[in-house]
Amino acid sequence: MPPSLNIPQPVSDLRAQQAGERILVRFTLPELTTDGLVLRRFRDVELRAGPPPDGNFDTERWAAQARRIPVSSSAPGPVEISMPVEEWAGRELILGIRTRGPKGRPSAWSNLVALEVVPVLPRPADLAAEAVASGVRLSWRTTETRAGLRYRIFRRAPGQDQAQPAGEADAAEFLDTTAEFGKPYEYTVQAFVIAGQTEALSEMSEAVRIVPEDRFPPAPPRGLQATPGVGSVELFWERNPEPDLRGYRVWRAHGDGPLQPLTDLVELPAYSDRKIESGKKYRYAISAVDLRGNESALSSPVEVLAP
Repeated sequence: MPPSLNIPQPVSDLRAQQAGERILVRFTLPELTTDGLVLRRFRDVELRAGPPPDGNFDTERWAAQARRIPVSSSAPGPVEISMPVEEWAGRELILGIRTRGPKGRPSAWSNLVALEVVPVLPRPADLAAEAVASGVRLSWRTTETRAGLRYRIFRRAPGQDQAQPAGEADAAEFLDTTAEFGKPYEYTVQAFVIAGQTEALSEMSEAVRIVPEDRFPPAPPRGLQATPGVGSVELFWERNPEPDLRGYRVWRAHGDGPLQPLTDLVELPAYSDRKIESGKKYRYAISAVDLRGNESALSSPVEVLAP
């Protein structure tokens, strides 16, 4: 058998993305040669970046005019390097890499990556979180107005080691309707735009933490009706839609007097008032109470004359 030429297998996972003020380039240096022998070190790692050549694309013409980017790693395994965005902003950039084995013979070029570099996206600033009845509302400040700008929201919930995507927004605000009251959350926001076949990203915002508390009462009950009967006044109203509703409190007034609580909490949207006197005028109203004791405003009152 002739001796091996020790030609490295080509890099197959070259990828690049603009993030903040840097272009992050990632790839994996192969462990084997083209004939299956183990590689321990490379004589050279040649990463090049440059605009596409005029006319039909030709890899060698592109490589001849592309800038060489220093790579310090010379052993198999994952590699990450970064390049400044500023010198490439507004240009299309082609990246490719090849290596040389112990005998100096080059590998084939890796997959080539095309990147449209855009001006740096500003980092979202002054991120704030507040509890609202429907979840957690986030807001932040930005000076960027370019077309296609969007925001990605990340949330770290209880039991999670890392933040996970929670949604996207077109404006500088977001409502997290899946957040639960009484649980701690951490949020960050990142701006992005579509740039060619990839996304250009801003730096992550500063994190904001919140434990939302439910201090939001139910809506006042609606549709209250009072029907006088023999020795009673029958009250009926519409059921409240809140999932954490605990019950209702009935309020009553004699004549033009102030409304006073008549009952403890009742579960059903109905009540029979049997403590009445014939010929007297009564006014009624209903409030709703949730599981945390938040009580709504009173419903619209109704008036009835006991027969």
